Amino acid sequence: MKHAGCALANFDFDQAEGLRRMLAGPQPRVMTFLSATPQDDKGAMLVNLGASLAYGGNEVLLVDASGSSDGVASRLGLAHGASLLDVARQQCGLNQVIHQVPQGFGVAHMGARNHLMDSMDYAGDDDTRRLGKTFEVMARQSGIVLVDGVVAEQGDCFPVPLMASSDIVVQVSNSATSIKAAYCLIKRLNQELGRRPFGILVTGASETEAKVVYDNMAQAASRYLAVKLTSMGSVPADEYLHRAARLGRSVVDAFPLAGASVAFRGLAERLVRSAAPVLGSTLYQTGSAHHFSA
Repeated sequence: MKHAGCALANFDFDQAEGLRRMLAGPQPRVMTFLSATPQDDKGAMLVNLGASLAYGGNEVLLVDASGSSDGVASRLGLAHGASLLDVARQQCGLNQVIHQVPQGFGVAHMGARNHLMDSMDYAGDDDTRRLGKTFEVMARQSGIVLVDGVVAEQGDCFPVPLMASSDIVVQVSNSATSIKAAYCLIKRLNQELGRRPFGILVTGASETEAKVVYDNMAQAASRYLAVKLTSMGSVPADEYLHRAARLGRSVVDAFPLAGASVAFRGLAERLVRSAAPVLGSTLYQTGSAHHFSA
């Protein structure tokens, strides 16, 4: 009878947990992008990836959590409006911070870096919790959320918990400086967040160069950190990226046959196929890593 009671209790617990998950709704699909390349390179990558996902019929939201003057919101001229921090402080509504851009996706920013740090350091747990909840509500109302993130030098790595539990992708180039910086970034996150997988996106490199970069990083991360890396593919250096940026357009829109456009469309298709509502369920698979060609 004792065993039957335990089984019944476990069954009741499973039912209750399942009900809570059903009522909570689907988990948001959030991907936090960090970079070991210049911030402008990451901004260009996010804009073109967001546009590629939107062209594929996906609802996309870019969130600037960098708090910097060269984040993706600044790149799109949207850094001076209301922020998620303002929503968390009940100074405006959520609909006032999401802006649709011609590239086909929405953009919001979390707040200026100094304001975010003031909130985290001095406003106490209530402000931090409200910001995290605001971000989560917004993410649940969106299709795919791409976050322009940076790792804080002190304290928590990210301003909201959902960024820490999201899929984290590190952008890297094929330069020795960038590769070293990316490895140090992964090492820091591993120390702060515990062991977890990371995606690697190589930009400004050929497919062959990108494979060498990924293989070397994956081997080092596995050997010295016991961390699994997964290749998310590569985007080649392409003059059409700069031409499109000067036109204020995405490369997939302005120059659809360019090599970078082909790469971004392929990356977007793979993300849609592999990205999952729950962290790590399909994007980061156990076993051998997948090598994606652009």
